[in-house]
Amino acid sequence: MAPGMPSESPLPSGDVPPAPPSKGERTAGRILDAAERLFGERGYDGTALRDVADAVGIRTPSLYNHFESKERLYAAVLDRSIKPVLAMLDRVVEAPTEEQPGPAEMIAAVMDLLTAHPHLPRLLLHETLAGGQRMTPALRERLAPIFSKAFTTVEAADERGRFAPDQIPLVVLALYHAVVGYYTIAPLYSELMGADLLSDTLRASQTRFLTELSESLFERSPGSSPRRRP
Repeated sequence: MAPGMPSESPLPSGDVPPAPPSKGERTAGRILDAAERLFGERGYDGTALRDVADAVGIRTPSLYNHFESKERLYAAVLDRSIKPVLAMLDRVVEAPTEEQPGPAEMIAAVMDLLTAHPHLPRLLLHETLAGGQRMTPALRERLAPIFSKAFTTVEAADERGRFAPDQIPLVVLALYHAVVGYYTIAPLYSELMGADLLSDTLRASQTRFLTELSESLFERSPGSSPRRRP
């Protein structure tokens, strides 16, 4: 063993450290970052591939080496940020009760994701306001399963039967706006109030608030068993 080398491998037996990203992968990541920001600022129709290429510092033909069309780039931007949420909801819906993440874990995960992709909420807002054609197919195909699984998750969490069946979608929408709306309003709030909602301190406060709100909404009665639904 060479002097100064650790006596044990920092990786568990059989684990292989991930290979560093290639130059092409790094460029693709920069393209996605720029596209997410521009789609969030200008919307889909207001963003050209030339704008994305200029923001990255490459020529438009080079961008086509990574994404063959604006539609594919847009879909990749959505997949990068939305798929982790869908995977988490899948885990909640399919896992046994004792293995399901609690509200604190779920909310923290979503807040961390949106902090890593702060332009995504504005992108969603652009498409919500535009509606119609641009809501299909890329965004609709990705958001519809999230809402569907969120309805199932909230229904299962409502063990006390506090909400009527027709109120479950309204609860999901309220939580959606509480989380996504926080990031959407952040730039305007900073201008009006001089406070950065995306700072570590305020974001931690919002995470605690949303956790407490969720826990109060879905508080389980002592000794209760999961509610059976028809």
